[in-house]
Amino acid sequence: MSNAPIAVIVRMRAGMMTAMTVPRALSETALGHAVAELARRDPDLAAIVDRFGFPPLWNRPPGFGTLLHVVLEQQVSLDSARAAFDRLIVIAGSLTPRRLLELSDAELLAAGLSRQKARYGRELARALENGTLSLDDVAHADDEAARTALLAIPGIGPWTADIYLLMALGRPDVWPVGDIALAAAVGDVKGLGRRPGPAELEALGEAWRPWRSVAARLLWLDYLGRRGRRHATREAG
Repeated sequence: MSNAPIAVIVRMRAGMMTAMTVPRALSETALGHAVAELARRDPDLAAIVDRFGFPPLWNRPPGFGTLLHVVLEQQVSLDSARAAFDRLIVIAGSLTPRRLLELSDAELLAAGLSRQKARYGRELARALENGTLSLDDVAHADDEAARTALLAIPGIGPWTADIYLLMALGRPDVWPVGDIALAAAVGDVKGLGRRPGPAELEALGEAWRPWRSVAARLLWLDYLGRRGRRHATREAG
């Protein structure tokens, strides 16, 4: 058994496992169970495990800083967003909603935020300061209610809300159809020869319920692995 392909071992383990209740948030144990279950059900996902092993959780701490970081990652490279976020922390000292609202436009632009992203950051900080949005409430809400609360804030779209639920809150069945890397990975893994659009990606993801967040992690791992970046930190996007 030790010489068997990883995916074969995973399928064998899945066959020996009892059914697991889908948790509110993924743990390492739940991730392992879900990978085994998905590999048993889908040979294409099993092949990812054979190629690259198990995906990491890629979990991020919930809260204002992470949500702001995800906002900064919208429509730019992860490296660019990380650089801007790091500069913002240096300028702010302590990155809280109140502190961000104290920063001038010039300081936000100096950190590398565009005027649009600076406005989005202020909208988010203001909503948290005046109680329009409570991230504690979001953390305790079900997926639909949490997503609705986030989408009510200007500058937070479906992709941002999905990534926050998937990575910061660890929800097990979130499927970010607006993620370009995810779509590219599905196109590769399923042999489509193209990147599926959001509607097609939504339909394809149905096969992986109630573990679509884990399927996304496997597919992101494949996306990075095919590009020689298997050990890269894929925080989002």
